[in-house]
Amino acid sequence: MTPLSRIRNVAIIAHIDHGKSTLADRLIERCGALDAREMRSQVLDSMDIERERGITIKAQTVRLAFTANDGEAYEINLMDTPGHVDFGYEVSRSLAACEGSILVVDSTQGVEAQTLANAYLAIDANHEIVPVINKIDLPAADVAGVRTQIEDVIGLEAGDAVLVSAKTGLNIEGLLQAVVDRLPAPKGEEAAALRALLVDSWYDPYLGVVILLRVFDGRIAKGQRIRLMATGAIHEVERVGVFTPKAVVVDTLGPGEVGFINAGIKTISECQVGDTITEDRRPAAQPLPGFKPSQPVVFCGLYPVDSADFADLRESLAKLRLNDSSFHYEPESSAALGLGFRCGFLGLLHLEIVQERLEREFDLDLVATAPSVIYRVTTRDGALREIHNPADLPDANHIARIDEPWIRATIMVPDAHLGGVLALCQDKRGVQIDLTHTGERSMVVYRLPLAEIVYDFYDRLKSVSRGYASFDYHMDGYEESDVVKLSILINAEPVDALAQIVHRARAESRGRAVCNKLKDLIPRQLFKIAIQAAIGGKIIARETVSALRKDVLAKCYGGDITRKRKLLDKQKKGKKRMRAVGNVEIPQEAFLAALKSDGR
Repeated sequence: MTPLSRIRNVAIIAHIDHGKSTLADRLIERCGALDAREMRSQVLDSMDIERERGITIKAQTVRLAFTANDGEAYEINLMDTPGHVDFGYEVSRSLAACEGSILVVDSTQGVEAQTLANAYLAIDANHEIVPVINKIDLPAADVAGVRTQIEDVIGLEAGDAVLVSAKTGLNIEGLLQAVVDRLPAPKGEEAAALRALLVDSWYDPYLGVVILLRVFDGRIAKGQRIRLMATGAIHEVERVGVFTPKAVVVDTLGPGEVGFINAGIKTISECQVGDTITEDRRPAAQPLPGFKPSQPVVFCGLYPVDSADFADLRESLAKLRLNDSSFHYEPESSAALGLGFRCGFLGLLHLEIVQERLEREFDLDLVATAPSVIYRVTTRDGALREIHNPADLPDANHIARIDEPWIRATIMVPDAHLGGVLALCQDKRGVQIDLTHTGERSMVVYRLPLAEIVYDFYDRLKSVSRGYASFDYHMDGYEESDVVKLSILINAEPVDALAQIVHRARAESRGRAVCNKLKDLIPRQLFKIAIQAAIGGKIIARETVSALRKDVLAKCYGGDITRKRKLLDKQKKGKKRMRAVGNVEIPQEAFLAALKSDGR
């Protein structure tokens, strides 16, 4: 059993691609947690989707054993966290389970937007921070410049920053020694009532629900009856263990330790991330503070391609939410797509990852509707409603005002690309708040409508900056806005799955883009199909899918013109009748293509 004074709980935080997962690999290698044949790159990125995209999506934990310069053996619980803004909730959960952070900064890129955001999350969590300058083996490394940036932009003392190369393993020993020397040991009372923080959970088809926890007070052991304080559920602990990174069963977990338990939990709703686990026989008086629930900012509908898969989708969403508590879902129905779920996400990448995980891990075929944000609608009778589905927007005559969400965005960009970034922000209805320079880089702070970010802002930002700009944002209240519901009509029938809430100035261009796409995607019928975009009763864009024409005059060889006209008139009447009763089937690929961003 390791004494409290020789335990260190530490999170690795950084911007995307600054080398967190590679650094975790070197630390695991140096501490001998895995032997050479078991090692692979980004060993903590366990999901296929993480390895394919080269990003960390889920925070992972590993226990390392390190013998310091003083000859003492230390237990280091290391958490590798994501870097993308959409997974900030994973970072905050990991920080709640630790006392210190390793802040990794790329020596060739310097301080970027998520470096700043994650450093502030660590400061808010009262963490001691060890700055680490990575990739010092590269020819473009600028250690002195990055030290200055850390001090000027973040405000951290960087004179004693640890210089490492995660790729070559240079100075990994020095970093482990710095963690032991400079980060505080956890506090806790072994004799006190058990209090453990539920940091994460996931569903295992053989074991049921697996819980990742950090013990603050007391001990947890096999056979103990525990209570989850938020839900009141009582279970008996069947297995206690730690990740090294392989799952290793241990007898008990004490104060300051991070590990996992199985307690035969079958009901997914009993596990709430941030809950406090205590002993049923001797419960704690007060739960731990936990962490505030995540607030989804982007919504879309997810529907099964085959309506018979609805029950499978419901079960899959419940299992996935256990592993990712930052997305929310509720059932909804659509005339065009049948039964499905309205889901809330922390951003577009989060939406994309959840959809891909549902399709891969649960073998589902899904259709996603256009992403939207939460609008606050005040009706003429004074009622306030929150709307994130365009189908729920009241009639324009009943609306007094609509407020849309705004964000405060921080963009770090080299001076050479500053003009393009400013022009993009202006085009997206942005309001400039601040502009500062550090060396050859600029930090721009803008207020922007969240709805403009949802579509294609990130892609266009990377284009105008040639990939050098970095972007982070947080919510910044609501403001009144001139937004309207853009309806898409096929043969005068509204298709609710394609409806969008857009700013009036953008409505016509977006309506034209959707109509153009649908014209190419909807198969031709024996009658004309009108595709229209409308605001209320006003049509703002139209395209027509021309009818397939049967040659009714093929059997007429010469003869009187009146006979030919009679046949053509008969055909015209038939087409008119077909159009009145004809049903236009919109193929799934047409939905998918129409719902993708139109690049405006």
